[in-house]
Order: sequence, then structure tokens, then C-alpha cells
Amino acid sequence: MEKYPSRLLENAVNEFSKLPGIGRKSALRLVLHLLRQDKEQVTTFGNSLIELRNEIKHCQVCYNISDTDVCQICSNSSRNKSVICVVENIRDVMSIENTQQYNGLYHVLGGIISPMDGIGPAELEIESLINRIGEGEIIEVILALSTTMEGDTTNFYIYRKLKDFEVKISTLARGVSIGDELEYTDEITLGRSLLNRVPYESSVGK
Repeated sequence: MEKYPSRLLENAVNEFSKLPGIGRKSALRLVLHLLRQDKEQVTTFGNSLIELRNEIKHCQVCYNISDTDVCQICSNSSRNKSVICVVENIRDVMSIENTQQYNGLYHVLGGIISPMDGIGPAELEIESLINRIGEGEIIEVILALSTTMEGDTTNFYIYRKLKDFEVKISTLARGVSIGDELEYTDEITLGRSLLNRVPYESSVGK
């Protein structure tokens, strides 16, 4: 175990090393970097994290992260409110928005079905999606989950829940390779996959 000259330094390194992808060496480098900054800068950095954790909200409509009860996308009158794009998380919303090829609304599930991780339909925002469709204003649902086994399982579960509604159910064209997560797909490929989306039924088994 590495020896630290300060308990305070060690505590900070321990906390940083809990972040995903950050080992203890990287954590130490980050902490030492902060120690070289002015106290005011470090205070601003710390306060921004505290404010983020205490003040952040989830949109009451789509469950995207938001500063307000209803996010900027859902409250934007220029968005096409008849189309919902179903995604796993906030990073996928950001990825799709960066393509500038989509002008509808979103529904953030907060994950995907993964029995190995103890995540079932009840842990996701699937029932709220069904309720939105049941209001009758939506004409198309785009299933834009990662093309992994878990993503495909979640797509199929949602499809079975929605197939009796009078709504078109589509999915991304296979420009997104099987096994890919949306956040790692380049914007051009993702944009084309959105524009060239196909009926979900025709994608099953392919």
C-alpha cells in the first residue's frame, strides 16, 4: 500500500479513485493538481459538485436530467411532440442531440433490462413510457437502445408492451454496429441511423 505524507491527501485520493476509470495514480495526480490551484478555484470546483448533487432534477415528462421540473427539450414548442425516442440514459440524449438530425422528444429509461445486474422492468421508466403513449398524442416511438443483448431484450419487452397501441414502433438502422453503445457511435453514423430508421418488426431476428 502506497504511503502518503498526509491523511487529508490520502482521503482525497481515496474519494477520487472511486470514480469510474480513475486508478489511485490518476487520483493522486488529480488531487495534486487541485492543490496547486488557488483556494478560490478549488472552492468553486467543490461547490459546483455539491450544487449539482443537491439541485439537479429529473424532468417530470421524459426523465432527462434538468435544472427545472420540465426539461428544455420537453418545454420547447418547436420540437415535434408526436415522436418519442426511447434511450437508456442522459449520455444517449446528448449523443442524439449532437447529430442535429432529430427534433422530437425523448424518454430516458434510466438503464436497460439486465437480470445479471438485478435490473428488471420495474426498475426502469417503462410504465411511465406506456402512460405517455396511452395519452394518445404520440404517433411514433423510436427504440434507440444500444445494440447489445440487454438493449435488444429491452427493445423487445417495450415492443410487446406497445404493440397494441396505435403507434408506429421503429428502431435505428443497423448503421450502429451490433454490440455498440450509442455514446461511442460517431455523430454522422448515428444521425444516418436515425434518419434511416426501420419498423421494429422488420429488425427482429436480423
